[in-house]
Amino acid sequence: MTGTIVNTAAVLLGSLLGILLHSRLPERMTKLAFQAIGLFTLYLGVSMAWKTNNLLVLIFALVTGAILGELTGIEKAVIRLGDWLKSVSRSSNARFTEGLVTAFLLWCMGSMTILGAMEEGIHGDPSLLYAKSILMGLLP
Repeated sequence: MTGTIVNTAAVLLGSLLGILLHSRLPERMTKLAFQAIGLFTLYLGVSMAWKTNNLLVLIFALVTGAILGELTGIEKAVIRLGDWLKSVSRSSNARFTEGLVTAFLLWCMGSMTILGAMEEGIHGDPSLLYAKSILMGLLP
């Protein structure tokens, strides 16, 4: 449970810091930070996939998830929510919804979130959620 609490706090704090500091950072620094974290996430995903005992289950889960996501129209629903939040916040940023959807998928529904919660719940190991929390703190 501590990993979930730490992760939630990191998402909230990181989001607040991102709102406050992002516009003050050089674009090059932001781009480099995203690339480094993307590379780490890719490494983590590949290393975890490599450890699996049954690649067919992994492939089946990915395909099933993609098909269910498409059938339920979850992407369209999240975009509608983003557009609604944009109108409520009166944002003039043309990429508001895109940023919101990206942030939601990355930090709230990403593989590290789901696998981290499962690891902590099944094995009592919050380390993946802690790693995700550190990543959240590093992104501008």
